[in-house]
Amino acid sequence: MDQAMTPRIRTVALVGQSGSGKTTLAEALLHRAGVLTRAGRVEEGSTVTDHEPEEIARGLSLGLAVAPFPWKAPDGQTYEITLLDTPGTADFAGSMDAALAVADLALVVVSAVDGVQAGTHLAWRAAADAGLPRMVVVTKEDKARADFRHVLADLREAFGEGLVALELPLGEEQAFSGVADVLSEESLEYDGDGTHHTGALPAALADEEHQLHESVTEEIVAHDDDQLERYLSGEAPSAAELERTLAHEVRDLEAFPVLVASGVTEVGVDRLADLLCELGPSPADRDSRVIAGDLDVPVSADPSGPALVHAFRTVADPFVGQVTLFRVLSGTVRPGDKLLNTSTKTEERLPGLFRLRGKEHLPTDQVVAGEIAAVAKLTGTPTGSLLTARVGAGPAVVAPPLRSRPAVYALALEPVTQSDDDRLSAALARLVAEDPTLVIDRSSDRTVLRGLGDTHLAVALERLARVFGVHVTTSPVPVGYRETIAREVEAEGKVKKQSGGHGQYAVVQLRVSPLPHGSGFEFVDSVVGGAIPRTYLQAVHRGVTEAMASGGPHGYPVVDLRVEVYDGKSHSVDSSDMAFRTAAAVGVKEALQAAGTTVLEPVSHVSVTVPIATQGDVMSDLSSRRGHITTTTSLDDGQVRIEATVPEAELTRYVLDLRSITGGRAELVMSPERFEVCPDHLLPA
Repeated sequence: MDQAMTPRIRTVALVGQSGSGKTTLAEALLHRAGVLTRAGRVEEGSTVTDHEPEEIARGLSLGLAVAPFPWKAPDGQTYEITLLDTPGTADFAGSMDAALAVADLALVVVSAVDGVQAGTHLAWRAAADAGLPRMVVVTKEDKARADFRHVLADLREAFGEGLVALELPLGEEQAFSGVADVLSEESLEYDGDGTHHTGALPAALADEEHQLHESVTEEIVAHDDDQLERYLSGEAPSAAELERTLAHEVRDLEAFPVLVASGVTEVGVDRLADLLCELGPSPADRDSRVIAGDLDVPVSADPSGPALVHAFRTVADPFVGQVTLFRVLSGTVRPGDKLLNTSTKTEERLPGLFRLRGKEHLPTDQVVAGEIAAVAKLTGTPTGSLLTARVGAGPAVVAPPLRSRPAVYALALEPVTQSDDDRLSAALARLVAEDPTLVIDRSSDRTVLRGLGDTHLAVALERLARVFGVHVTTSPVPVGYRETIAREVEAEGKVKKQSGGHGQYAVVQLRVSPLPHGSGFEFVDSVVGGAIPRTYLQAVHRGVTEAMASGGPHGYPVVDLRVEVYDGKSHSVDSSDMAFRTAAAVGVKEALQAAGTTVLEPVSHVSVTVPIATQGDVMSDLSSRRGHITTTTSLDDGQVRIEATVPEAELTRYVLDLRSITGGRAELVMSPERFEVCPDHLLPA
């Protein structure tokens, strides 16, 4: 085994705002590497990474796509770079989280036209939370209104002074023809085929570039005592020395290089690939982390170590079935190997291994530590599992859980045909295996699908039909109103039916009263003297609960009820469990009609994290939804957390409205809290 192999591996997550140019940049990198003879176009639906029909139809990345390619770097070594192209909208943040969990580096893509956007903040924060090194590339520099310097200023304002500009554009918009290398102080002029030649800096740019070179040099050497001492004594470090020092700073999260490129003209793309190799960390530079009991355990990427595999993504392929994407954390795996799932204890045999490049399967005879590959038909290995060659004593080793993304948008599903109904549960289970941010809720008599937004669910249902052949209609999820009795009342439930043979006879006397909100149900047996035989009291209890579940006068389930059975009558021949069950239900219905009911509406606890500039608008909107603000907390990153209680009826589309108010820069968590009396004028018709 080539022990030097792992240091030449780079796994790069492309993250950033939707529309910033991630997919086009991936095409350009694949083209410059010689993997593609012609770069695809998003507009034509011909790109490697956006290959699913739902993506082609929308012109958007909707899932995690893998694109490996070899790259010969300036040091003469060939590196294996694996791009993980991710969606840039909050609806599909789960795919970004999965990519960041296995990447060595996050490459944050920012449009030179649109600058720092909501998706930029989302990606930066997620990469920071994952403790992942970051680089930034400003794309679309060839487009109208491109402004690199303005974007650089916005980046520094948003994410701090650790951003280090390593390049300046030579010209902008249609005049963008090359980049100025800040470290070497050379001009890289690009030809029509995407290759470049070096030259002297243009006179108009020389002063600006030299000033930037001095400030960047000072920033880099400040983190290396020996280099700083030599620099202060007048010895100028070479570009190669600066790059070596900067690579350590990138790995240690002390510096975040900023580059510039165009995915369309491919200006700057080869230089970007060079710097991914020279500055980006390898798996050997950063240990993976796993959890054993309460311990956080580091795992070094040693190709000769014990095999440990992280299954980080599951994809339903209409041709080969379930495909599991995995990263080898330690050791080397080959086709035919048998590994044990540390969570399910299922032994899995790895059939043919392959690398994915978009939808293309590239067979491979081994996968070493640090590399990403795929395997089909691992039926006992759900997303997030670890597979190992051996299991020692002690707690099971598991992968760290991904960041929680609360499901804040929901639709009720109704199968179109009986065949769809028969297959719905299994198909939904496979959808959730693909995308754990989807949640199936069957707490009521409806099947409810919950996710991160309307587009998230729309795409999931399109895949449900296309991949699994299950068709459904959708509707808003009904608000879970309840009702409770308005006052204490006594009622009689009677069943008397005699028409030859055994009849049906039962009488129950009930005292029905309300309980405090949230108390549930209380059943009290006060029968004395055997008026109702003990053998029938369980049937009475069941009849009461069934009547409550079937709904009161308004049609909603009844809650917060105390039902006392204090008397009744039975017959030695005609009484039965069914008779007393029916009589109890009749008695409860009579009581509810006689006393009347109060409708209760569910109230949710809402936590919204937003930029402080939008705090007033968000609080005003919550108030307009009959919300009650409970607390506001200022956070360290210029954001504020607002907590409130809001009636569920006002929250059906709240996540969509909230994104509109905040420009997409909001995090929302909602959870049921309690029931409150619904105002009469707001009662559903």
